[in-house]
Amino acid sequence: MHKTLSQVIPQPKGNRYSAALACVVGGLLLLSGNAYATSAHGPYAQNDFGVVGLLQTPTARMNAHGEFSINYSDTNEYRRSAVSLQVFPWLTATARYTDIRNRLYSEDPNFSGDQTLKDKAFDGKLLLWQESRYIPQIALGLQDVGGTGIFAAEYFVANKRWDLDSFGFNNWGGIDVSLGIGWGYLGQRDNITNPFCEIADRMCDRERGFSGRGGKFEIDKWFRGPAALFGGIQYHTPIQGLSVIAEYEGNNYRYDNAGVPIVPDSPWNFGVHYALNPNVSMKLGYERGNTFTFGFTFNFNFNELHQLKIEPEKRQARAESEQARPTDWSQVNYAQIANDLIEEAGWSVGCIANELNDGGSDCDQRAIQVVEQPQGAVVEIAAQQARFRDTDDAVDRAARILSDSLPRDGVAEYRITEYQGNLGLATHVIQVPAFETAYRGERFFADEQDAIRTTSAQPMQERPNLLEPHWNKNRFGWAIQPDLEQSFGNAEAFYMYQLSLKAVGWYVFDDSLMAVGEMGINLINNYDKFNYLIDGSDTPLPRVRTRVREYAENQDVWVNSLYLYNTHHLSKNVYAAAYAGYLERMFGGVGAELLHQAPNSRWAYGFDINYVKQRDPYRDFGFDDYEAFTGHASVYWRPTWLENTTLIARAGRFLAKDDGVHLELQHEFDSGIIAGAFAAFTNVSSEDFGEGSFTKGFYLSIPFDLFMLRRTKSRGTIAWMPIMRDGGQLLGRPQLYR
Repeated sequence: MHKTLSQVIPQPKGNRYSAALACVVGGLLLLSGNAYATSAHGPYAQNDFGVVGLLQTPTARMNAHGEFSINYSDTNEYRRSAVSLQVFPWLTATARYTDIRNRLYSEDPNFSGDQTLKDKAFDGKLLLWQESRYIPQIALGLQDVGGTGIFAAEYFVANKRWDLDSFGFNNWGGIDVSLGIGWGYLGQRDNITNPFCEIADRMCDRERGFSGRGGKFEIDKWFRGPAALFGGIQYHTPIQGLSVIAEYEGNNYRYDNAGVPIVPDSPWNFGVHYALNPNVSMKLGYERGNTFTFGFTFNFNFNELHQLKIEPEKRQARAESEQARPTDWSQVNYAQIANDLIEEAGWSVGCIANELNDGGSDCDQRAIQVVEQPQGAVVEIAAQQARFRDTDDAVDRAARILSDSLPRDGVAEYRITEYQGNLGLATHVIQVPAFETAYRGERFFADEQDAIRTTSAQPMQERPNLLEPHWNKNRFGWAIQPDLEQSFGNAEAFYMYQLSLKAVGWYVFDDSLMAVGEMGINLINNYDKFNYLIDGSDTPLPRVRTRVREYAENQDVWVNSLYLYNTHHLSKNVYAAAYAGYLERMFGGVGAELLHQAPNSRWAYGFDINYVKQRDPYRDFGFDDYEAFTGHASVYWRPTWLENTTLIARAGRFLAKDDGVHLELQHEFDSGIIAGAFAAFTNVSSEDFGEGSFTKGFYLSIPFDLFMLRRTKSRGTIAWMPIMRDGGQLLGRPQLYR
């Protein structure tokens, strides 16, 4: 992913792969609490494909919003590992690897040895209708889309649940019945006429295999060919977390690609699912009338994760007689206000002065001022937010501190202008009389947030009454943290990794110009398993990313980035940046960005242009011959109908000089975890692109304060691109958008 502005200003910085996945999973499990994520009956059972379902078949059930699941299943010929996320209450996304143990990754032992074939797949399930008293829950699903299509299927499925108490069987539990119709892998049994075949003859046939190099969304195959009914019953027993499963599946395994014949003795499967606790469950099954299966699932909910903090609580109002509130501006202790703001609310304000204080100040720059206006005194504060991800909470805390520390009479507003370096991000305006009324409980049903609004920040050059503050008393800073780079599905080994230490440092020349660098030190890796450094794919595209193995294998100490970064606040809501140097592990160069972003707007617009050269993987500070101009026009949109979600579209030229669009979706959960997915579509054909047909991937951005006792804005990212190719690749660079 790309560096944002908050990642290049002097503060602890999250790396691309910030910790081992196992450590993250373990930590999230500990944070996930003791409440069941879905219902009183515990987590929903997941089928062998890692989707909420029975054994081989899916159901219409959806986990709670934010539920994240890691699933493993073993069905003899197939071992499947999957992750599933309830992105929205109505959408489940699943990514899966299937280990086909009777097929080899390649017929060439010099290429992949005896590694078995690993098939990648993506699933999606969409809620069409929520269950009501008389109507079942209905869902539409797509299985194995955008991959090789070995297990590709489409389906509609409905579920209805009955508690047995309503039938007079008290304390007997309940049953959940599912019934669906499937096509493709779920429809091979062909026990019902394809209803779409009655509409158009072309829907009666379905071509097997996949087109091109795989990875396409083969829409022209959806809902075509044979169809089959499937379904089952899940009996939720009175024993907490225990359920019994019986299902009828629509696949007859006639066309499976397992490497050996699969001959079912029965279309019926039976199993038992047991949730040991809210986060761990297991299942046992007897499938096809001849095969024992097993699996387990880890669950936790991204909305419910939290970490107790050891730091000051939000202030509560005290009676006027219980506090030593100043009655005159000469009594104000500005140094104490600055200390309270950073300790309790994360606001760093630098030097402080008061125009109304005849005693003056020996500070060269003023970060807090009291300015007389016709409507009353306005307290102007310039500050950087150092620790709080929730800006509303930080502003509310600051307003309480100011209310306790400043005179009340004659004050109209507190104005906190939030900065990053020299960029004014927003001005938070607190209407003092209304805030005091709510904070001190002087009127029923009054709320502090009703007295707070956010508006655009003016550039410093347009604010002569408030001189430009300087934030960086210590110009140099650094941090060291572990870093894990990993990839899945490689030819030589399924899992490849490198554990290293990343040292990041910065030097601040002034609030607009800084130098940023990052160095990596290898600790351990399994890159010695590489059989080749450049793959043998025949592609006309420049090798902008597929040389990644050369960078990984040849350096135990390397310079990941080293560049100058300059920012400017041109006018209200308009920001600019320029940068030059080694921007990322593979490319260096110069570039600039222009961004329009208003604090209350759901839209932002930007443009960037860059000239880059490819870095020499064998020399830290050398360059190869390849060079390119790359840049994009970008639109950022936060739609009202998708809460806490940002849609990003970029159009322009990519690193391999291919032209097209990059589409991205980011959704933030209550815990601060951000789940994202992206895809790039360019003028490169799927044949020229190579395996996968187009660039796509997923990532999780995890706030570090989920693991800390003090708040921090730092983040780490775990990303997954199923196949690294050269088309549709963005430059890794600092970004202004926040």
